[in-house]
Amino acid sequence: MTATLSRSALSGSTFTGLRCKECGHAYEASARHVCEDVCFGPLEVVYDYDAIRARVSRASIEAGPTSIWRYREFLPIEGDPIDVGTGFTPLLKANRLARRLGLKNLYIKNDGVNMPTLSFKDRVVSVALTRARELGFTTVSCASTGNLANSTAAIAAHAGLECCVFIPSDLEMGKVLGTLIYNPTLMAVKGNYDQVNRLCSEVANTYGWGFVNINLRPYYSEGSKTLGYEVIEQLGWQLPDHIVAPLASGSLFTKIRKGFDEFIKVGLVDEKPVRFSGAQAEGCSPIAQAFAEGRDFITPVKPNTIAKSIAIGNPADGPYAIDIANRSKGSISAVNDQEIIDGIKLLAETEGVFTETAGGTTIAVLKKLVEQGKIDPGETTVAYITGNGLKTTEAVASSVGEPLTIEPQLASFNAAWERAQSLHRASWEPIGV
Repeated sequence: MTATLSRSALSGSTFTGLRCKECGHAYEASARHVCEDVCFGPLEVVYDYDAIRARVSRASIEAGPTSIWRYREFLPIEGDPIDVGTGFTPLLKANRLARRLGLKNLYIKNDGVNMPTLSFKDRVVSVALTRARELGFTTVSCASTGNLANSTAAIAAHAGLECCVFIPSDLEMGKVLGTLIYNPTLMAVKGNYDQVNRLCSEVANTYGWGFVNINLRPYYSEGSKTLGYEVIEQLGWQLPDHIVAPLASGSLFTKIRKGFDEFIKVGLVDEKPVRFSGAQAEGCSPIAQAFAEGRDFITPVKPNTIAKSIAIGNPADGPYAIDIANRSKGSISAVNDQEIIDGIKLLAETEGVFTETAGGTTIAVLKKLVEQGKIDPGETTVAYITGNGLKTTEAVASSVGEPLTIEPQLASFNAAWERAQSLHRASWEPIGV
């Protein structure tokens, strides 16, 4: 703690407190997430942008670490971060997928290779646990659909924090094992994510733990902004024309927008319109349903989809995501489970990227938008891939081929190879460009 305080005293933090997104009521930078004094709206972090503008430049950022902490001045921490190499993941020029879809300038932001647990949740947890440590928490927790549990357990282990995490009991085995390996206390709750979240709110109030997506949520959600910063930097300090991203709570969508706006505000990138399109699974699509019906409020649903990582039936930031889609002239769409599987396979066979079901949802919606004429072939489009397919192998296990078992003889190989070529030829389809 001494090192943290001394660094803070020397450098000073750039965030000044919390503020209600609805009524604007101000709070100190403590562990709270709703406007308890006035309207019960969500709280967000407030920054001193004049101070940030005086401290940062393109050159200073480029000279920083190859992690989210190159953007430290834009994040709500006071001292030394918990740095596990999170962030600065590849932005891939997806030429083969672009040709398949009939696009020219398509990029994949691949957080399926993020560190340490192969999802974008490593970003938000790194920020949340750094702030938790600064606020004096020794036990941390979360309500999770899988990826967040992985990240919280791993980064808590690295930081030496006690960890107890909560998941629905029907999660994919890869995500269960990907949490247990870090030796937290793992609670598998007989219910869906929304029921898990309600239980966690009671636990947070009873035990006083630091829940990354409850009482630490204002700090936690700021980590997603780095997905906006990195894309700007990796595009040569330019904004894209269009982004497509998965929607669960809706927070990722809003924070990418905030990241773009902050870089504009401090003069790091020139302003231009960016369209925001969101992707949901039909089996849990409360935001897409509201958008389609022209509503600015969310009607909760009961999740029933293979895309468990984005299966939040009552998304807290849904109305804000709808507002961004409307103001940017974007869209929010849903696809069914078979389309999600097809999206996973399409990304894998064209770009060599194996994504989980959330990424399959994003690619399926991207394809749908192209077919509907909602993406200009020449515009720069970025699709966000938020997790690794090795975590959700059950989703595609019955939809991919099987190995050809052969004898250790050339004749056996020759027969199998001819058979394989026949199968490939039978599956060929015309590709429109």
